[in-house]
Amino acid sequence: MASTEIGHERSPAAMEKGETVLFEEANGSDRSTEEFTWTVEEETAVRRKLDRVIVPLTTFLYLLCFLDRVNVGNARIQGMGTDLKLEQGYRFNWVTSIFYIVYMFVEVPSNILLKMIGPKYYLPLLVCGFGFVSLCSAFVQSFGGILVARAFLGVFEGGVMPGLAFFITCFYKRNELLFRIGIYVSAASMAGAFGGLLATALARIPPWGISSMVIHTWRNIFFFEGLFTMLVGLGAPFLMPRSPQECWFLNERERMIASQRLQLKGGADENEKTEVHHVKRAMLNIVNYFCALGFFFINITVQGISLFMPTILRDLGWTATKAQLYSVPPYVCACLIAIAVAFVSDRTNRRGLYLAIFTLPAIAGFSIMRWATDPDVRYGGIFLITIGAFPGGPGFLAWAANNAAGPAIRSVSTAYVVTLGTAGGILATWTYTSNDAPRYPTGHTINLCGQICVCLLAVGGIFYCKWENRQRDLGKRDHRLVGATAAQIKDLGYRHPEFRYIH
Repeated sequence: MASTEIGHERSPAAMEKGETVLFEEANGSDRSTEEFTWTVEEETAVRRKLDRVIVPLTTFLYLLCFLDRVNVGNARIQGMGTDLKLEQGYRFNWVTSIFYIVYMFVEVPSNILLKMIGPKYYLPLLVCGFGFVSLCSAFVQSFGGILVARAFLGVFEGGVMPGLAFFITCFYKRNELLFRIGIYVSAASMAGAFGGLLATALARIPPWGISSMVIHTWRNIFFFEGLFTMLVGLGAPFLMPRSPQECWFLNERERMIASQRLQLKGGADENEKTEVHHVKRAMLNIVNYFCALGFFFINITVQGISLFMPTILRDLGWTATKAQLYSVPPYVCACLIAIAVAFVSDRTNRRGLYLAIFTLPAIAGFSIMRWATDPDVRYGGIFLITIGAFPGGPGFLAWAANNAAGPAIRSVSTAYVVTLGTAGGILATWTYTSNDAPRYPTGHTINLCGQICVCLLAVGGIFYCKWENRQRDLGKRDHRLVGATAAQIKDLGYRHPEFRYIH
C-alpha cells in the first residue's frame, strides 16, 4: 500500500488519472482510503472551507510580518535617518543588514521547533514577538539602539515565512499549493502598498507622549504598526487550527476528508518526527538548490526594492509624501500579477516556465532604471521590476515544497530554501548605498544580473526535473526498493521511484 500511495506524488495531471483508476473499484468517481470514502464534490467543499480560513489567516499574518520588516524604509524618509544619524556612511545599510543576518540563522531551527510544538501557539507567539519589537523601535534614540531592535526583529520574523509555508502544506495537496502560497506571499507586495499609505497617515499624527519621550512622525509608524501586530498575534490562536483533524470550522466528516485526502499524496505520516536523516535528505535534494539559488536572486530584488523604494523615489526629486504615495501603485500591480501567475501555474501544473517568463519584465525594468534619465520613464521601470520579481518568491518556495516529500523533509526543505534565499536579503541591503545616490547604477546593475540568473536557474530546474522523471520512467531508480522494509519504503519520500517531480 505504501508504494501505491507514494505513486500519487506524480504530476497533478497524472495524479488525477492515477486516482481514477485506483478508486473506480471502490466507488466510481469517489475518492477513498481503505476505510473511508468521499465524493469529489465533498472534497471540493472542504477545500473551499479551508480557503476561507487558512489562506486569509496566513496572508494577513505575513502581511504584518513584511510590514514590520520594511517600515524602516518608510521611517527613514520621514525623519528617522536624520534623527538617528543614519545617513552617515553605511549606517542605514547596517541597520537593514543585521536583520537578515539574524533572520537567516533562525529559519531552520524555528521550523524544527514549529514541527515539535505545533503552529497554533508557536506562529502567533512569533507574531506577538515581532510586533513588540516594532513597537519598541519607536523609542530608540541612537544608531546602536535601532541595530539591536532590528536584530531582535530578525529573531522573531525568521521563522514566520517558512513556518507559514509549512503550515499551508499541512492542509493542501501539491497541485493546490502554489496558488495558496502565492496569495500569502503576495502579502509582501500588499504590505508595500499599505506601508506607503500608512506611513503617510501615521507620520501626520500630532506629537504625543511625555516630555522625555515625544512620539512623532517616524516613531508613530513603528508604534502603531507594532501595537496592532501584537493585538492580532494575541487573537490568532483562536482561529489557527493545529491540523486538518482539528479544524474548528469543519464538522466531523469534513475533518476526516480534510485529513484522509492528504494521505493520498504520500505514504509518510503527517505527524512524523523530524530526524537527522530527514535533514540530510532535504539538503541532498538537488531541486532545493535550483529553488534556493533562484530565491536568493529574487530576494536581492524583492527585499532591496521593498527597503529602498521610498528612498529611490525620493531621489527622483519628489517630496517624502509624494514618494510614499507613489510607492503604492507598483505594489498593487505586483500583488495582482503574483496572484494571477500563481493561479495559472497551479492550473497548468507548471512552475519553472512562469518563473523564467517573468524575469523578462524585471530585466527590462532594471535596464530602464540603469540607463534612462527621465523620472517618469524611470518610475515606469519600477512597475516592470515589481511585476516581474514579486511572483518569483512564492514560485520558488512552492516548487521546493512540491518536490519535497514527506512532511518532515518538507518542513526542513521550506526552511532550508528560505534560509539560503535569505542570504539574498543580506546582499540586498548593500545594493543601494548613499554613495551611489541618486541614480544607484551599481544597485540596478546587480539586480539586472540577478534577474538573468533567475531565468537561467528556472530553465535549468525544468530540464533537471524532466531528466530525473525520465530516469524513473526507465526504472533506473527502482533499486531503492530492493531489500527495503515497508517502513523504509514509506519513508523514501521524494526518492521513491514512483514519485514524479513537478517542473
